[in-house]
Amino acid sequence: MTAAFILLATFVTAFISGVFGMAGGLILMGALALVLPVASAMVVHGVIQSVSNGWRAILHLKWIDWRVLGIYLAGSAVAAGLLVFASFELSKPWLFIVLGLVPAVIWLPKHILHLDASRPHHAVACGFVVTGLNVIAGVSGPLLDVFFADTQSDRRSIVATKAATQVVSHGVKIAYYILPAIGAAGLPSAQWLLVAAPLAILGTTAGARFLALMSDVQFRQWTKWIVSAIGAVYVLRGILLLTGSAS
Repeated sequence: MTAAFILLATFVTAFISGVFGMAGGLILMGALALVLPVASAMVVHGVIQSVSNGWRAILHLKWIDWRVLGIYLAGSAVAAGLLVFASFELSKPWLFIVLGLVPAVIWLPKHILHLDASRPHHAVACGFVVTGLNVIAGVSGPLLDVFFADTQSDRRSIVATKAATQVVSHGVKIAYYILPAIGAAGLPSAQWLLVAAPLAILGTTAGARFLALMSDVQFRQWTKWIVSAIGAVYVLRGILLLTGSAS
């Protein structure tokens, strides 16, 4: 049942990510945290999202902003280097709360937080904080979106470049949690990837076709409200777990 649940969540969230570029990862992380230990959920999420984001980047290869991606990698490398000296793992209640609070950054007024990934120093900061948050909470899509919300690129370039950056961030997350996940004995067998990988690709491909039918305005509006609703549910779930009202 756990494997079937993971596979279904893989396809559905890959489709959502194929359309919006981030909401699927947020949903998938919460779904995995329901059925797996935290470290195992991080690794499985990282593997699935690496396949989903990697395929999405391939589908939109000609739209990737390689300059932004290169600068992002510099910041990501610094974060990865610092994480070598840190060791921590959130409990499930706090994982849900942090997951739920991540989307709040997209509501910050622009005069308080005005970021643009097309600016070199912003792209470096993006790589650093997004990679770090991805390791702590498992997802960083809403924060990543803040850096791309005010760029002059269209929706295809935004989705393509974000997908490429997320492959890197998820790779760092997998490396960070792989040993604790193996030790927790909650990591699914490798065979599930033989089914999960093509499901992630199919979902992403279907989402990419749906994306082509949307306007830039619809893309930005739907993304903001969807991730905010998901975040509210996660915060409530975390609070219920802390108070013992949920299992």
